[in-house]
Amino acid sequence: MSEVSSAPAAMPEAKSDLFRSLGHPVRIRVLELLADGPVRVSELRKSTDLEASNLSQHLSVLRRQQLIVSSRADGQIHYRLSSPEVLPLLAVAGTLLRSTLQSASLHLSKTEAGAQGNAIVTDEAQR
Repeated sequence: MSEVSSAPAAMPEAKSDLFRSLGHPVRIRVLELLADGPVRVSELRKSTDLEASNLSQHLSVLRRQQLIVSSRADGQIHYRLSSPEVLPLLAVAGTLLRSTLQSASLHLSKTEAGAQGNAIVTDEAQR
């Protein structure tokens, strides 16, 4: 079997690994902070309110997935997105969540309205 023909079979696992790496709010926050360009580690620490060791672990996960890259300038480490394609992914996730929440809210409103209607009918039946 050639590498090309086996690549599609490996894609679901690779996507799963990618989504697992995005599965922590701190990592999402870091990617959002990097959306406008490189950020110093000290700024990431302030923005995430994490200890250096904890932030380092999250950055390591994102580096392993090749979502971010680091560089050193002026004696400080800066991180940046390795690819701008991560930004539309985050945007689509936000759109999906808003849509899902809106649908759930509409469903809840209809359910509550139905429950109130049933309570009125039950109240009147008891009289």
